[in-house]
Amino acid sequence: MDPAPVARVELLEGFSLEFERCGGRVSDGLPRGVQRLVALLGVSRRPPRTAVAGLLWPDVPEVHAQGSLRSALWRLHRIAPGLIHTCRDTLSLADGVQVDVRELTCWAQRIFDPTASVDDLVAARLRLRGELLPGWYDDWVLLERERLRQLRMHALEALADRLAAAGRHSEAVQAAYVAVQAEPLRESAHRTLIRAHLAEGNLIEAMHAYESFRTMLADELGAAPSRLMRDLVNRLPVPDFHPASHF
Repeated sequence: MDPAPVARVELLEGFSLEFERCGGRVSDGLPRGVQRLVALLGVSRRPPRTAVAGLLWPDVPEVHAQGSLRSALWRLHRIAPGLIHTCRDTLSLADGVQVDVRELTCWAQRIFDPTASVDDLVAARLRLRGELLPGWYDDWVLLERERLRQLRMHALEALADRLAAAGRHSEAVQAAYVAVQAEPLRESAHRTLIRAHLAEGNLIEAMHAYESFRTMLADELGAAPSRLMRDLVNRLPVPDFHPASHF
């Protein structure tokens, strides 16, 4: 049996395929249909061939879609032999192929695991950024992009809370700021930032974070923070601070 290929597929911030047997990056020379095939298998585990053909070529008859899939598989095998594994009527990337989207998913899952090391989680966060396949507008890409966006945001918020609970306040604030910068109008990210400031005992920083969010929300949407946010800041032990009076 041939050894598993040494390859890496990156889908965050754009498509990239590195294949060791070809001496490095090969994505620049791949036809768009082949790139889409690799990307789809990178975000799914073992889809049936019929599902792959239907997702990648949705606007043609099934027989033509199956023909396009066979052509893409043939082209890819010539460039990166062994990258795709076929089992009965399903397709998948070969064992050992690294995919940044899968690493992001595993990182997020570890954050929600209370036994996971916080040190490992912080190190991984630095390289798992970026939007999924920017400029691609296939329906399956849009759905997966939104799933990953939500997963990353929830993970960043949970990471900030875990760091604060561990007494690593500076890192907690930084993780919360990453969430806020990624989604400036996401209230749960701002609540996470306020909690991180409070965990460190920085009441004034927490007040400033709240006021900044309240002003931005009013200016951008003409809306007010939710009751969850107001309940959080109403507990601040600062005299004469009554955020509800702004509404």
